Amino acid sequence: MISIRRAAERGRTRFDWLDSRHTFSFGEYRDPRYMGFRTLRVINDDRVAPGEGFATHSHRDMEIITYVLDGAIAHKDSTGTATVIRPGEAQRMSAGTGISHSEYNPSKADPVRFLQIWIIPETQGLKPEYEQRSFDLDKNLGGWVQIAANEPRDGAVKVHQDVEVAAARLTAGQQATYRVKPGRHAWVQVAVGTALLNGAALAEGDGAAVSGEEIVEVAATEGAELLLFDLA
Repeated sequence: MISIRRAAERGRTRFDWLDSRHTFSFGEYRDPRYMGFRTLRVINDDRVAPGEGFATHSHRDMEIITYVLDGAIAHKDSTGTATVIRPGEAQRMSAGTGISHSEYNPSKADPVRFLQIWIIPETQGLKPEYEQRSFDLDKNLGGWVQIAANEPRDGAVKVHQDVEVAAARLTAGQQATYRVKPGRHAWVQVAVGTALLNGAALAEGDGAAVSGEEIVEVAATEGAELLLFDLA
């Protein structure tokens, strides 16, 4: 079964410096039908104006992944980390017992667009951690690249949950296939472009919950970039 979450139906938070679309309930946006999917709790599609950003704020007991699509985001946190995240990199922050951080757009001219992803950890009270790794979707064009997992490989970041996160970049007409093990589920998010998911048309910003399907096949109808969450 495939259940599609259309981009236009997502929640939205908008200020003069921020335009954020919420796939699942977040902040003041609440929809009891969309409180997350399995242990995937948040997918926010954020666009931040030049020189602006999120002031220091705190989290706990959450695995947070930042995935930049365009531009760059500067990050500082209470572990002492100060870095910049760009396309081709994955950041993982384990909030654990508590972590404070800020994120801002260091460019004075260009906006930044990124996905903020929250995954519920398997254990509460973990030690706060930060990790950042790079990956190359163009080198693996048309294939899935693991960017985060409980048992990471090939340079992926670690998340403290039984989940695997993979990304794929496809040119028009390319296909990528993912095999879902029995009893597991998938969420597919179209970050950029358009694609067919097992024959169903998805536009940019659309997501889809997949259950009871052995094969997930995506075919780009134009250049596309997608994330797939393999969930228990």
